[in-house]
Amino acid sequence: MAESDNLPENLYDKTRESWEDIWANANVDIELKTLKEKRANDQMGVFPAYLSQDGYILEAGSGLGIVVITLREMGFKMLGMDYAVNALRATRRYDDSLDLQAGDVHALPYRDNSLHGYLSFGVLEHFEHGVAPALKEANRVLVPEGVIVLTIPYPNIVHKLVRWKRQLFGQSVLTDDDFYESTYTQHDLTAALEQAGFEMLLVRPTSHAYTLWGLGWPFRKGDGYYETTWLADALAPILRRIMPWTFNFTTMLIAKKVRHVNSE
Repeated sequence: MAESDNLPENLYDKTRESWEDIWANANVDIELKTLKEKRANDQMGVFPAYLSQDGYILEAGSGLGIVVITLREMGFKMLGMDYAVNALRATRRYDDSLDLQAGDVHALPYRDNSLHGYLSFGVLEHFEHGVAPALKEANRVLVPEGVIVLTIPYPNIVHKLVRWKRQLFGQSVLTDDDFYESTYTQHDLTAALEQAGFEMLLVRPTSHAYTLWGLGWPFRKGDGYYETTWLADALAPILRRIMPWTFNFTTMLIAKKVRHVNSE
């Protein structure tokens, strides 16, 4: 379930401002390298097979556009959208031919039944009001049988330990006072997708190396963006087999639209 205790006012805007700062200091080339790592195959080697090349696919919350860039190279018709304009500016500097625009995942600038795919990687956990409003909006813009792909952080063992430690010392469970991030179980997310008019196709625990990264040395290579060591990368496949959910970092869910849900 989403954490919602002691939330400060205007957290939505503060979280967006935090992302503006994050993306202002990020680099597209460095981010693209993360998709070249073997561990990226945990997701990139799976979900593209569920997507259609017949129509447009939106990445809602595209950040620096690395998925948009990669999938376009694979032959998909890609659209990118983010509410952090610094991310869009950086992506346009890298490739001004990409189809990008500023927007909010809760009010998509697309017609009903107009998109064949909707991608959301590590986005919906940043809204204190939960995932339901964005899922309803995704349902609205997708064609019947259109596919949605989500990744959402899971309350794994490391997350629970960090949360317990912060509570023990009387700290907020938020990353900081200006940035909201939650976790969801696979059961909560499956229920939310079904409620929003989707039929589940795949539920998969992924990115176990990143859970180990959260433990620090000897699994963290540096202070950069989830730079894991060879040890974390070697242990991750083993953990995925023997303790898939205990060390799950992000749950990947793939579903298709089976009925329209009113956005009211």
